[in-house]
Amino acid sequence: REEELWNRLNLEYHEQIKSEINREIGKKTEEKTGKNVDFSHPDITAIVDTRYDNVTLQISSLFIYGRYKKLIRGIPQTKWPCKACQGKGCEKCSFTGKMYPASVEEIIAAIVMEKTNGSEHFFHGMGREDIDARMLGNGRPFILEIRNPVKRYFDMSKMEQEINDYAKNRVEVSDMRMSDGSEVIKIKDAMTEKIYRVVVMFEKPVNKEKVKELENAFPITITQRTPLRVAHRRADKYRKRKVTDFRVESADENPTFIIKGESGLYIKELISGDNGRTVPSITEMLGVNAVVKELDVIGVEYGEGIKRA
Repeated sequence: REEELWNRLNLEYHEQIKSEINREIGKKTEEKTGKNVDFSHPDITAIVDTRYDNVTLQISSLFIYGRYKKLIRGIPQTKWPCKACQGKGCEKCSFTGKMYPASVEEIIAAIVMEKTNGSEHFFHGMGREDIDARMLGNGRPFILEIRNPVKRYFDMSKMEQEINDYAKNRVEVSDMRMSDGSEVIKIKDAMTEKIYRVVVMFEKPVNKEKVKELENAFPITITQRTPLRVAHRRADKYRKRKVTDFRVESADENPTFIIKGESGLYIKELISGDNGRTVPSITEMLGVNAVVKELDVIGVEYGEGIKRA
């Protein structure tokens, strides 16, 4: 309709009514608040309904990037709703609605939610470690999304210290900074290499020299079918993954391996073979059943590169 009017009046210069209204409201807002108007990446968007003389506000999410270390075993990365009650609360979960008392997400978000007064939070991690694994080294990249924050500007280094004081001996964060939604996609899609420290237990004694000779078999590309332990929640697929480096740190009764591999590599199954679903495996190479006794992630590559523990 506006274009018809422009053509009918043969106007040389014209502008959409919406654009002019936005500009004029922006001027008034700057006068009233002393804040600069940003049409491209606004913190708050005012939706003006001229039909009913109504204004509603859309508050943009706040995105905070950081790296976390998980210093203890036995806590998940994110909140796990109780399977029995689906998060509603029951006797099995002591009416918490959760499978585990705490998670990395909840520990970090506790302080951030205090600072921002947001309505809810979402945790976007670059992959995740098993519950029984530690996350050490330079930490795992993550972005914490805060919905409907009331406050969005604060001393990031001070907040980082407060989180670390609160999470002492459980979780540690570093490199915290402001981010945006585009980096969430970047983190989720990143195909990064990771380094692991693995303590292995054999079904029966294995010659130390034979264990040390494992280094000669790498680098290697292996085939992994979706592990039995996660088959109930993931598609049954065959995946090719490259183990780029393998080093025997110790060849004791329970040897320790340092393994570097592509994103998506199932380390526990690389060791055990998962009943033939991972080929080749350490179990197959040595001819004796092997399982992971302890697992630590000690390096995750992203931006700054890998730093080992």
